Amino acid sequence: MPVNETKPRISLFFPVYRDERTVETVTKKAISVLSDVACEYEIIIIDDGSPDRSAEIAEELATKHDFIRVIRHNKNLGYGAAIKTGFANCRYEWICLTDGDDEYDIFDLYKLIRLRDYYDLIITFRYVKSYSGFRQFTSWTYNNVLRVLFKTPYRDISTGLRLVRKSLVDELDLQATSPFIGAELAIKTMLKGFRVGEVGIQTFPREFGKGASVTPANIAATIRDMLAARRTIFSDKYELPINRKVSPNSEGSARSTTEFNLK
Repeated sequence: MPVNETKPRISLFFPVYRDERTVETVTKKAISVLSDVACEYEIIIIDDGSPDRSAEIAEELATKHDFIRVIRHNKNLGYGAAIKTGFANCRYEWICLTDGDDEYDIFDLYKLIRLRDYYDLIITFRYVKSYSGFRQFTSWTYNNVLRVLFKTPYRDISTGLRLVRKSLVDELDLQATSPFIGAELAIKTMLKGFRVGEVGIQTFPREFGKGASVTPANIAATIRDMLAARRTIFSDKYELPINRKVSPNSEGSARSTTEFNLK
């Protein structure tokens, strides 16, 4: 495709798990938007060990379009692991990530792309939530807990549509394998001093199947990753100034020491 330098180069990816009835829809929407807003683009579909035909359909799409790649996990590794696989395989300077169930409309990328000169990470918040009261309560509770634990200002930190600079992602050490990875991305971006913007969107009910983020297993995994991240971030050795280093004291714990030269 011809290169237009006034438009960005974008890698877009999404994980699929039991999304055989939406993977083609999400892909076609992505092609429609990216062909308009990007000078070059690629679409990466991450099959997280899906037991249905999601990977097969994705492979069929890849045979029709040379800008589509499919990466497969041999087994289900979790949402966060799929997101990390996507990040690791993106080539272009802007990365858009979304979910494979079509709950977030990729056409909202038009809103996000307008802000790319002002922010390094653009997240979204759901001002209209078209799903059950239980999920809305879970989301409200989760966001309030995160604001307290990590001192974040964000309204809806884990919404599944984001736009981020690849150079920023390459600086982050993302550890979560659960849905907590969305929050981890925003929190660690904020603590590194990068610019984080928020855009309001609507979400739409799944037409097929059920969301997996609020299953007991995923809730437990999210809590585990959240607590592990808090221990790391609030330790005495996280993101220290460059003139400080961590050294063990006599009791085997760590403390920071100052090291600088006066000229």
